[in-house]
Amino acid sequence: MAEDSVARLLLESAGRDASTVNTLAGLSHIHDSIVGFHAQQAAEKYLKAVLSAHDIPFRRTHDLAELLDILADHNLLPPPHADFLDELNPYAVEARYGLTAPSGLNRSTIVSLVTDVRLWAENQIERR
Repeated sequence: MAEDSVARLLLESAGRDASTVNTLAGLSHIHDSIVGFHAQQAAEKYLKAVLSAHDIPFRRTHDLAELLDILADHNLLPPPHADFLDELNPYAVEARYGLTAPSGLNRSTIVSLVTDVRLWAENQIERR
């Protein structure tokens, strides 16, 4: 099934972002905006992988709240930390391009969040 292939590609791509988060989180000289960007990207791709695995269309967006709403609209189990994920939205574009400067990113929390969302996504896709 094509959607399964897309879901797997998204999982792989999210995994690369998650690995980057894990590596960069321990490097204090790396700005929060870079760690946050990769955390947001990982979360976004994990959500999109689950949507793809369930044949649910979504538009091209970096808005995690929108993707969470689509999951809810289709009665799919939300990921862990769903109530926090949209706080990563500024890292997708605004922080990446220096339009805002979010700071105070709790890196150990972000690493755990990304790991938890990965496990959720893999579980949701394996169930399909």
